[in-house]
Amino acid sequence: MQAVPISHPGEQPAVGSISSLTGYPAAVLCWLLSAGVYIAAKWVAPEMPPWGLCFWRLTLACAILLPIVHRHRGAMMGLLRSRPLEIIAVGAIGLTLCQGMIYHGLNDTDATTAGIIMALSPIMTMVLARFVLGEPLGLWKALGALVALAGMMVIVAHGNLAALLQLRFNPGELWIVGSAFCWALYTVLVRRSKFGIELLPLVVLLLGAGALVALPFHLWELFNDERSAMNAHGLLALAYLAGPGGALMYYLYNRSVETLGASRASMLLYLQTLFVAVLAYLLLAESLHDYDLLGAAFIVAGIVLATALKPKPGPARMA
Repeated sequence: MQAVPISHPGEQPAVGSISSLTGYPAAVLCWLLSAGVYIAAKWVAPEMPPWGLCFWRLTLACAILLPIVHRHRGAMMGLLRSRPLEIIAVGAIGLTLCQGMIYHGLNDTDATTAGIIMALSPIMTMVLARFVLGEPLGLWKALGALVALAGMMVIVAHGNLAALLQLRFNPGELWIVGSAFCWALYTVLVRRSKFGIELLPLVVLLLGAGALVALPFHLWELFNDERSAMNAHGLLALAYLAGPGGALMYYLYNRSVETLGASRASMLLYLQTLFVAVLAYLLLAESLHDYDLLGAAFIVAGIVLATALKPKPGPARMA
C-alpha cells in the first residue's frame, strides 16, 4: 500500500557510489514490503474490519518507531504545540482515510487491481499540485493525466463500455480510487505545509495523528459488533502490517531518500504495482484480467507521457 511518507523537495542524495548502492536495495525492499501490505490486508479482510485494521496498524507502527526518533522529541513537541490541527488533518487524509479506503476496497476487489489503481496517485499528485501549489502542468503532463485516467476508467468499469456509460462501477475499485486521491492530496499538503522537521519524526507524528482519527471509526465498528477475529490469521496479518509492512517500510524509505534523493526514491514506487501482481499470483492465486492489462497499459502510457517526455526549450531571446 502506498502508505509511505512523502519526501521534501529540497532533499539531496548523499555523495558517493557506495551510498547509492545501499540506497537502491533499501528502496526495492521498501516497495516489496509495501506490496505485501495489500496481500496481508486482502488475506485477512473477511476477519478484520477495515477501520480496526487501520487503527491498530497505525498505532503499532507509531509505537515501534517512537524509540528511533526519541532524540527529535523537542522538535516534535514544538511542532505539535504550534500546528496541531495541521498535523491531524494531514495524518487523517494521508494515513487514516487512505488506508481505511484501501481496506474497504479490498473486500470487493483483487489486490492486483488495487495495486494498479494506486499507481495513479503520482499522476493525481501532478494535477493537484497545479491547483494547490501552482506548479506548472504542461501539455505532456496534462495529456499523460488524461491517458492514465482513461486506464483507471477501463479498470473500474471492467472494460465494459455499457457499464461506463451507465455509471455502473465496482464499489471496491471506487474505494481504491478514493484512496489514491487521498494519497495524492496528502503528498501535496505535506509539500505545502513545510513542517520544518526531519522526515522520520514527521512520519511518527502523522502516524499518531492518523491513529487518533481512526479510533472513532474503529469504535463505531465495535458498537455495530464488527469485531476483529484475533485468531492466528488476524494476529499474523496485523504483525506484518505494523512491523515489516509498517515501521520497517517507513524506515527503509527514509534511508533510500537519504542516499538516492527524493525524486529517484519516489520514482521506484512503480515497482510496488509489479510486486503486488506477483505476490497476489503466488500467495492469493489471483490472475490478471484483460481489463487490468488494458487499464495498466493506459496508466503506464500516461506515466511515460507525464514524466519521461519533457517540453522542448523555446529559442533564446535577445536582451
